[in-house]
Order: sequence, then C-alpha cells, then structure tokens
Amino acid sequence: MGSILWVGSAHAEPPIRSPEDAACRMEARAKVFSAPNPSGLAIEEVGRQIYFTCMKRISPASVQTARRSGRRHRHRHRRH
Repeated sequence: MGSILWVGSAHAEPPIRSPEDAACRMEARAKVFSAPNPSGLAIEEVGRQIYFTCMKRISPASVQTARRSGRRHRHRHRRH
C-alpha cells in the first residue's frame, strides 16, 4: 500500500532541477514518517517542510562556495 502511495505522488512531483534538489527530496522521503508532527499536518506538508528546510540549509552554502571559487578576469578582445 505504501509503495502505491509513493508511486502516485512521484508522478505529481516536478522534475529534479539540481543535485541539491535531489538530495533534499531524498532527505524528506527518509524523514517524513519519523519527523515530529505536533500540529497534526498531512504527511505531504511535513515532507514539504523538511524539503524546504533542507534547501535553505544547502543552498546558501553552495552559493558561497561558487562565489569563492576564484577571481573573474576580464577577457581582452584581440584586434585583427
């Protein structure tokens, strides 16, 4: 029964856009049933919260790493 629900929900998901997106989706799937849910939210809402928390945690780190990767140099155009 659980696999039927998972397959049905997998078709409703948008395509994966980045490695971070894929990692956060996997994390949300792994933690959705063990995460505390004091508000009594639906499983989908709990999964969304886990996903967006993961994206907030991962995205700034990857942006900072990309900015620190090195200096950008101007390209000089050659005249012929």
